[in-house]
Amino acid sequence: MVAASDLGIDRPQLLVVVDRNPGVQQLRLVLARPEGSWLSLGGTRVSTGQTGRFDYYVTPTGVFLHTDLILDWRAEGTYNEHHVRGLGIKGMRVWDFGWQTAAKGWGTEETGEIRLLLHATDPDYLQRRLGYRASKGCVRISAEMNRFLDRYGVLDADYERAAKDDQRFAALLLPDRSPTPLAGDALVIIDSSEPLPATERVSSAALSN
Repeated sequence: MVAASDLGIDRPQLLVVVDRNPGVQQLRLVLARPEGSWLSLGGTRVSTGQTGRFDYYVTPTGVFLHTDLILDWRAEGTYNEHHVRGLGIKGMRVWDFGWQTAAKGWGTEETGEIRLLLHATDPDYLQRRLGYRASKGCVRISAEMNRFLDRYGVLDADYERAAKDDQRFAALLLPDRSPTPLAGDALVIIDSSEPLPATERVSSAALSN
């Protein structure tokens, strides 16, 4: 997926990789390097887009960059009409990857536009369902993984640069954060249940040699 995209790996950096395979539903932190093998460093369960329900989309695959073109926000911790905190408790980070095209998951071949987000979920009701498809198209993660990505700035390479000159980004980032020198800016969503196109199989073979 990375080889087929415009993302260039010119230094060691962390990628946030999500497998939307219904039987996997995991996020892995992958150390990508220009030379040598790539390493999976660990991860957690997630929930991606559910099918069979109206207005629920299939989480799109691809390489989605987290840049200063879009400003993230933090959850307010408020309850919706179902008494669920959809973005988690107050202060949880919401990473925004912009409008993306996604397949509608309710018995049609049509596509639509969704706002692709990476965010926490309600710790009392929905976090226990991580590991199963349950979202409306976004990627749900645990509060613990949310804090980890936020504190160590795993996706914030571009944000750290922007924060030096733009108070909006400086205000969003945690004041007590410890940014990793391996910070990157890419969310990679794959589906290991689907065969790779021929061009991607060639690229993957080249990366492993």
